[in-house]
Amino acid sequence: MSLHISREHAEMLDKKDPIARKRDEFFIEEGTIYLDGNSLGPAPKSVFDSIDVTMREEWAKGLIRSHNTAGWFMLTDTLGDKLANLLGAGQGEIVVCDTTSLNIYKTLHAALSMQPNRKRIVAEATSFPTNLYMAEGVVSTRKDVSIALEGRDGDAIEDLINEDTAIVMLNHVDYRSGVIRDVKAITELAHSMGAMVMVDLCHSAGVIPVDLRDLNVDFAVGCTYKYLNGGPGSPAYAYAAKRHHGKFTQPLSGWHGHAAPFKFEQSYRQGEGARALLCGTQHTLSMRALQSGLAIFDDVSVSELYEKGKALSDFFVSLVDGFADEFGIGFYSPKDVNLRNGQVSLTHETGGYAIVQALIERGVIGDFRQPNVMRFGFAPLYLRYVDIWDAAIHLHDVLKSEEWTQERFNVVATVT
Repeated sequence: MSLHISREHAEMLDKKDPIARKRDEFFIEEGTIYLDGNSLGPAPKSVFDSIDVTMREEWAKGLIRSHNTAGWFMLTDTLGDKLANLLGAGQGEIVVCDTTSLNIYKTLHAALSMQPNRKRIVAEATSFPTNLYMAEGVVSTRKDVSIALEGRDGDAIEDLINEDTAIVMLNHVDYRSGVIRDVKAITELAHSMGAMVMVDLCHSAGVIPVDLRDLNVDFAVGCTYKYLNGGPGSPAYAYAAKRHHGKFTQPLSGWHGHAAPFKFEQSYRQGEGARALLCGTQHTLSMRALQSGLAIFDDVSVSELYEKGKALSDFFVSLVDGFADEFGIGFYSPKDVNLRNGQVSLTHETGGYAIVQALIERGVIGDFRQPNVMRFGFAPLYLRYVDIWDAAIHLHDVLKSEEWTQERFNVVATVT
């Protein structure tokens, strides 16, 4: 295949890349082109020593003392403040804890607790499914509360926000297409109607600029295993704007969220600030892994990462556009790079899953989402322009040879 852009041009772009050095901080096997950082980031090299020290020194030797001497107990806050620097929040407004799903449940209840006379949750029908499942879980405990969905109960989310709306649940970035939502404008509208806003940052934190103060949302949640490279199952986080501290309650009133956990009081007293969103004992090993992931951002700005991510994804679009029509490839993501987070999603009516599997066998790792979406995430910390060029060549070859039609690529695995 002959492309209108040469591999030598890609190599030149890599030489000019001001953050090319960051790739050396990750473990990436030779021959792997990893385009799935939007689902699970690769391992930072520093994590191996960090976990080893945590196990051999802090746990094996320090034992229970390490809750104090190694700062285990307060990692929820220590890492929360680290994230606050990355996400434009204040100290004490973010805690690292639990899972995104649990934090959605807690923050939805928190908003409802502050507005007992409002009975509506507004969300997107295209939201990541767990967000909607958790909203349904909230409604199951509050029979007076209902859910209104953009795309089901109205065409635009703005039209669903009214005087009965307690909270609007938004995704900063659409997980299928990578489209960036105008959270600030919707928040201004919601606040004008007396409603609150909770935003899911799972597909934006670490890859596009996020300024929670400027967005002015009331609550936020997010995971850390995607662009933040915290590792599989790494803890999520929850944000509560300082103006709401001490004014909300949430139903998962575990001992870590208590005002004085080690007084072992019989009844619950809610802790201060965002700590009121904590529940039970957190996972120290996962916290330490996340600490390594967050440290990588210390000497680079997210704005710088965003610009590179846009350039990488635009490079991919320009390459694929040259052969997309020939093989029935569609663009699920907008081609306008300013409308998406760096992710590029393609479609193929019959072979989406199998095409991704054929690419994975070649070392080009993306993923698939129903019904026919092939997702490719362009994480700027470790990807090179030559990776993008090579990935486009592999995609073309898989399509032209019809390699993807082989039976083994069409056997659907549990995780797609």
